[in-house]
Amino acid sequence: MSVEIIDAIDSDGKNKEAQPMRIIMNPIGVIHSPYKEPKDMPIQGIFEADVEAWIELREEYSDGLKDLEGFSHAILLYYFHKTSKEQIQGSPFLEDNRHGIFAIRSPHRPNHIGFSVVKICAIHDNKLHFTEVDVLDQTPVLDIKPYVKYFDVRENVVSGWLDKHFEDGRAPDRTILK
Repeated sequence: MSVEIIDAIDSDGKNKEAQPMRIIMNPIGVIHSPYKEPKDMPIQGIFEADVEAWIELREEYSDGLKDLEGFSHAILLYYFHKTSKEQIQGSPFLEDNRHGIFAIRSPHRPNHIGFSVVKICAIHDNKLHFTEVDVLDQTPVLDIKPYVKYFDVRENVVSGWLDKHFEDGRAPDRTILK
């Protein structure tokens, strides 16, 4: 997969004539998930916490899993491979109102990059087994990062338009795709 962007800043931080720059990312593995299509998949893995999946890394990256078993959770970065649609605004799964694409987690993003926080179950050879999955089967994995409570948790967080959906402390009805 490749992505072409415009590089309009030179190494001194000054504007320059825009030149195309190509970024090429190759998947490091693939996700094996029970979700073959979006129907019945949760909008975030935490809403179906016991569903299991696994990543099969390409062999040359398997040593990169060393020491990840000491973490309870990981952040997965992946490519939304089932869509070519791009929207700047869209209606999120929890409501029908339109919001800017950067205020929702729609797969119809300019670069189709997704991320999920998952719970690590086991690591065997080049396979990372996890729960809290919200990703379609055969999704290409771009990167895996450890979830670190010292860095990744914030206090006094405001979640914009989403806050009204969780006011009573319960998950809203529209957390599973139908």
